[in-house]
Amino acid sequence: MNDNIIIKTGDITKENVCAIVNAANSSLLGGGGVDGAIHRAGGPDILEACRKVRQEQYPDGLPTGEAVATTGGKLPARYVIHTVGPVYRSCGERCASLLSASYENSLRKAVELGCRDIAFPAISTGIYGYPKEEAARIAYETVRKFLAEGHDLKVSFIFHSEEGKKVFEKAIV
Repeated sequence: MNDNIIIKTGDITKENVCAIVNAANSSLLGGGGVDGAIHRAGGPDILEACRKVRQEQYPDGLPTGEAVATTGGKLPARYVIHTVGPVYRSCGERCASLLSASYENSLRKAVELGCRDIAFPAISTGIYGYPKEEAARIAYETVRKFLAEGHDLKVSFIFHSEEGKKVFEKAIV
């Protein structure tokens, strides 16, 4: 296990890190699950920043695998990095590369922002239906390779339940 990778249970909206990652939908205007929790806890500044991103950068919505940053609003995190993971039933042969891109582009955005730490949820494993074990392996390998490039970043994987954490830990051994 890499010393710069932490796996734990908790509430991502309470993480005291430079950036948390939002498993967003392409509209960037909020939703359910992690997305809804981040928007509720962070307040209206996040939604306003997302609207601005839509107007200025992505009028048709954020493409799958891309990442953008906004303020953290009322969250302890300074930034929210929004990324859209793939919908498993409709991504076909591109599923793994799209999921990996969500993690890698989020990591690159954190470095670009000067962050030293970042917290991730399990992208695409909720309503988007990505099998948890496969998603865990892709997430861990993507982060491990990124850190091996020499990036000095502490990466946390935050799971809402002990069960989710155990699935992740078992999958990456």
